[in-house]
Amino acid sequence: MLGAVRILGIDPGLRHTGWGVIEAEGARLAYVASGAIHPPADGDLALRLRALHEALAAVVAAHEPDEAAVEETFVNRDPQSALKLGHARGVALVVPALAGVEVSEYSANLVKKTVVGAGHAAKAQIAMMVKVLLPRSDARTNDAADALAVAICHAQHRGARKREAMLLSK
Repeated sequence: MLGAVRILGIDPGLRHTGWGVIEAEGARLAYVASGAIHPPADGDLALRLRALHEALAAVVAAHEPDEAAVEETFVNRDPQSALKLGHARGVALVVPALAGVEVSEYSANLVKKTVVGAGHAAKAQIAMMVKVLLPRSDARTNDAADALAVAICHAQHRGARKREAMLLSK
């Protein structure tokens, strides 16, 4: 695809971080790759975050995205879990940024509304719509499908974000 932008979508988590890469050219979307990162479940938080960082850095190096999008954290009832998720989200934000990739953030509700049409869609609905929008996709986990949904959301909203940024900079 000439003029296509390669987008990395990330669904952060300390146990499972989904990632998905698509190419967008106008309204046309094409699947590139997807997967999930599973840092060690036990052990030091720092070592788990390091494993997540190294794996995401390998994804960025292998797929060379032009832009990245990360799902925002929803408020969790358990403060300790929310804090740990925040650490994983920080890694998800900084890895593409360190590679010089522009990073955007989207709420889970906006991702679901963009991809499914409803802000409270179930994971099965998201996976089904990702397959409809990206027929060649091979998302083997819900985390990978969610990450592809984040990338699709960014593809749909990136033009408006860029126009808004240009207006604000004037």
